[in-house]
Amino acid sequence: MTTSAGTDWAAWQESWDRQQEWYMPDREERFGIMLDMVEALVGTAPRVLDLACGTGSITARLLRRFPGATSTGVDLDPALLAIAQGTFEGDDRVDLVTADLKDPDWPAKLPYDSYDAVLTATALHWLHSEPLAALYGQVAELVRDGGVFMNADHMIDDTTPRINAAERARRHARMDQAKRDGALDWTDWWQLAAQDPVLGEPTARRFEIYGEHAEGDMPPAAWHARVLREKGFAEARPVWCSPSDTLLLALK
Repeated sequence: MTTSAGTDWAAWQESWDRQQEWYMPDREERFGIMLDMVEALVGTAPRVLDLACGTGSITARLLRRFPGATSTGVDLDPALLAIAQGTFEGDDRVDLVTADLKDPDWPAKLPYDSYDAVLTATALHWLHSEPLAALYGQVAELVRDGGVFMNADHMIDDTTPRINAAERARRHARMDQAKRDGALDWTDWWQLAAQDPVLGEPTARRFEIYGEHAEGDMPPAAWHARVLREKGFAEARPVWCSPSDTLLLALK
């Protein structure tokens, strides 16, 4: 077995960030607002659950901004978790948990019963509406009173089809130009991971779990806010949006 000794995990994190930014050029802005709201509502040393954490993008930014924070990252993707594990190895502020969010017992694997903040980005659109609503109920039980949940993701308003079409056309024109300039897309990035001596095996397992790409639902922000209130949050609304994405905050 090839070991991870000598693997440049920072380079893999950078590569992942650039690939994600091909889709979301305002990705850092949404992370900044997310952490602004964490500070405003739960302070600068929060206990955070990084939900569907991937490579740990949120956790890395959280700890840079708030060195006194702690983070539990939970995901099922073995390749992205390998990058997270390499990145945060030896950092006792970070716990990483392998769990399937569609498994009703996944919270039992967490090291804590409650969190100041549960944060997630560009991940939950992999779920259909019914399992997502069930997950929101579990999240509501994990967030302490006065704590927050934030989800930054694609939230599509089907009542504005012409606006949606215009936004999509403009976004894809920009993406096509960036691709011509050498940007990696999702497929390109995973092809590189599959060829890596360390990430190749977990990447193969990842595609056994997920296939090429899961097709979930992308309900509008109003749906997310309504369901989160139904599941136990006192308040919920968007705190940031771009032409295509929304950061929705729910307060317990």
